[in-house]
Amino acid sequence: MLIFKPITIDDKSIFDKYLVNYNFDTSEYSFTSLIIWRKGCDITYTIYDNALIIKKKDFNGNYHFMQPIGYTKDNIKNIIKKLTEYKEENNMPYLFKDAEGKFLSDLKEIYGEAVHSKPDINNFDYIYTTQKLITLSGKKLHSKKNHYNYFIKTYNYTVKDFYDSEVKTDIISAAQSWYKQKNSGNKYLKYELEGIKEIVFNMEKLNLKAMAVYVDNKISAFTIGEKVNSNMAIIHIEKGSSSIRGIYTFTNKTFVENYLSDVKYINREQDLGIEGLRKAKRSYYPVKMGEKYCINI
Repeated sequence: MLIFKPITIDDKSIFDKYLVNYNFDTSEYSFTSLIIWRKGCDITYTIYDNALIIKKKDFNGNYHFMQPIGYTKDNIKNIIKKLTEYKEENNMPYLFKDAEGKFLSDLKEIYGEAVHSKPDINNFDYIYTTQKLITLSGKKLHSKKNHYNYFIKTYNYTVKDFYDSEVKTDIISAAQSWYKQKNSGNKYLKYELEGIKEIVFNMEKLNLKAMAVYVDNKISAFTIGEKVNSNMAIIHIEKGSSSIRGIYTFTNKTFVENYLSDVKYINREQDLGIEGLRKAKRSYYPVKMGEKYCINI
């Protein structure tokens, strides 16, 4: 019988053990991502046959497994058998979601046509080249460059690191204000706010980087991210005042330039099928998408 335990910040060493050699392409397998959404998605885990098994609830309220971390060709069949039994006992619509392409290929090699999959397009991650986000060069990003230039010429602004005095308190305050402005009964915004608070109070433990932008001495934007491997960084949180033209472009460019310039790719996560968010992420012209799949066998 599989016994699942709710994930907490104290489980980082366990997850690090399994994730250290896994160069994931999507944001789902970052420990920070799991912590941010641990309550909203009821994220739990267990260890079975020397693999990390993560169970998660999607925004439609349906449970699924993420792909096992640490599986091998020797144990994958046994793991699949156990998880399939659990799926059937608990009436789960999908065996796996958030599954990456490599895992899907491995399953097809073993199970052939018994594998049924579909791309989870609303959860595809947007991945950009770091240098493009820094330089904003080229015709496609000309409007972004204009917004950036307008911001730096128009506003009296200051950039502060997370560890500067009062920045932690200001970020919490700004996150709460953003939540109050945007809240329309969406419980997931509340979970996100709780997640922001938790990672802000555990920045060092999670190896995160954060920056705040002040306009006329008032916090007007903040962003939080991390390097997840030698090739990629993830922007987990980015909030700003929509009334200040160019603040998002300035915040994104400055943060990547100052903190994440030594990786090749920046993952800015998914759009969740929200049209405004999709438009904003597409406007930076991703070089590729971090594909995720729903899988049954």
